[in-house]
Amino acid sequence: MIEIRLADYGDSADGAAVISLLDTYARDPAGGGTAIPLKVLTRLPGELAKRPQAFTVLAIDGDLAIGLVNCIEGFSTFACRPLVNVHDVVVLPRYRGQRVAQLMLERVEEEARARGACKLTLEVLSGNTSAIRAYEREGFGPYALDPAFGTAVFMQKKL
Repeated sequence: MIEIRLADYGDSADGAAVISLLDTYARDPAGGGTAIPLKVLTRLPGELAKRPQAFTVLAIDGDLAIGLVNCIEGFSTFACRPLVNVHDVVVLPRYRGQRVAQLMLERVEEEARARGACKLTLEVLSGNTSAIRAYEREGFGPYALDPAFGTAVFMQKKL
């Protein structure tokens, strides 16, 4: 039986799960294909714990952490309510196709509703078609205010 629950960043096992799963994701081509520096990984649980707007959902099978979703609460000025950005979604390869991500996203939605959030947001690489299909099954879709202006484009500027 797979357990889906919020991570406790102060718990050493949960902290290790967050580190391991996020690094596994980063090493995957969908995550950029490069390991996260150890100095970043070792600080991650403590830094997340300092941010009440951050939460992580873990999927656990027995003693093995098999999936995670990292989320960061933001704020919608148009709705004057919180929103939750789904920042990272990770499922170990041998557990993919078993709806683990969907179970975790259901728990994310539950937490977002408890926080009074008006919506969930996420970004996904256009070539990650299996993830896109999974997100669409869960009700996610392109973001547009007015279809005449098209859909939103995710952009970044590294600092």
